[in-house]
Amino acid sequence: MTNTTDKKTGISRRSLLKTGAAAVGLAAGSGAITGFPTIWAQNPITLRQFGTGVSNLNAIADKCKADLGITLEMTATDSDAAAQRAVTQPDSYDIADIEYWIAKKVYPSGVMQPMDVKKLKYYDKIVPLFITGKLTPDSVIAQGTAPHTVGFVETQDAKTFAKEPTQWMTMVPTIYNADTLGIRPDLVGRDITTWADIMDPAFKGKAAILNIPSIGIMDAAMIMEAMGNIKYADKGNMTKEEIDKTIDFLIKAKQDGQFRAFWKSFDESVNLMASGEVVIQSMWSPAVAAVRSKGIACKYQPLKEGYRSWGGGLGLAAHLKGAELDAAYEYINWYLSGWVGAYLNRQGYYSAAMDTAKQFMSEDEWGYWVDGKPAKGDILAPDGKVMEKAGAVRDGGSFVERMGKVACWNSVMDEDRYMVRRWNEFIAA
Repeated sequence: MTNTTDKKTGISRRSLLKTGAAAVGLAAGSGAITGFPTIWAQNPITLRQFGTGVSNLNAIADKCKADLGITLEMTATDSDAAAQRAVTQPDSYDIADIEYWIAKKVYPSGVMQPMDVKKLKYYDKIVPLFITGKLTPDSVIAQGTAPHTVGFVETQDAKTFAKEPTQWMTMVPTIYNADTLGIRPDLVGRDITTWADIMDPAFKGKAAILNIPSIGIMDAAMIMEAMGNIKYADKGNMTKEEIDKTIDFLIKAKQDGQFRAFWKSFDESVNLMASGEVVIQSMWSPAVAAVRSKGIACKYQPLKEGYRSWGGGLGLAAHLKGAELDAAYEYINWYLSGWVGAYLNRQGYYSAAMDTAKQFMSEDEWGYWVDGKPAKGDILAPDGKVMEKAGAVRDGGSFVERMGKVACWNSVMDEDRYMVRRWNEFIAA
């Protein structure tokens, strides 16, 4: 850390962190200070954030700097690299922007500190999915690592997850979605209705699944159950025998030439689909939108067995304290205040605080993205390009329809190490 001095105030950043941080923290915690941007402008703070590419977006960093005066240094990695970095390089980041299944691997190692929900301005706006695990009171909690199961700890120092909501939150949820298969409707030549369709011999050499073990195995489980090959006790926590059956099936399918590719990044999935090399594959919602924005038909196909879901959030590094910890809370509160939520909703993801995001979206945008209504006018991407023409309806319908049909969450199993070893055998086969 450089010892930069602000000429106007004569305060060095290091001395602020040593002496002023406690006072700033007290005043901030009491709510006596509301003009945070002025504090951060006088005593510049940089927060180092890393995580997966879906939400480490330059537009968010730019808006944060404009609104708060806090500089965000963002590093985007794939999911496996994010899990590894969180544990092995805890001093290299201040904010971990990671998925909940990654938190299950990372949090118990002690590299993160929980958040006091009393300091979270929009805690009561967070969708119940992340608090109780249920979208509506009648919802069935899906299999896998549902975010609420790793969302809380009993005390500030606890390393094990609490069974129900407490004052201490492991991460503040920010982004989530219901994932399904992407298809090229112009090239598949028939209706796609089930996860089993990816194994149709008609798509030999034109199918792909994603190569992130904790996620790919869940897609494989959806496929296996849909084909009637196996009925898992819990797809998100397979026995060794279930893992073996699943991986052996995938190896045979691979050797038979069913798969064209195993992708790891957003761009890879877009290129495979846009080129027509692949006509049916594991996909993420904005990747489907990216293919469509090129004028190429692509659909995020709802399937009768339901969706595989994932959720991510922001976690605090254990070393954060004083002014930097205050800045991190201010950033997280800003993140849930609506602008970012609307930005994420416009990409086909969902905001964890839907009520605040709504205030930053037009009625037509909200109708299209969240209520599943036909668009009245053109629907624009965050960068201003036309994403959907007037009259379009979102694939899968409304927020409640899509998130209400989640069959499983991305997961970390008890037999995770064994599963990853077997998955790598499949990829190498």
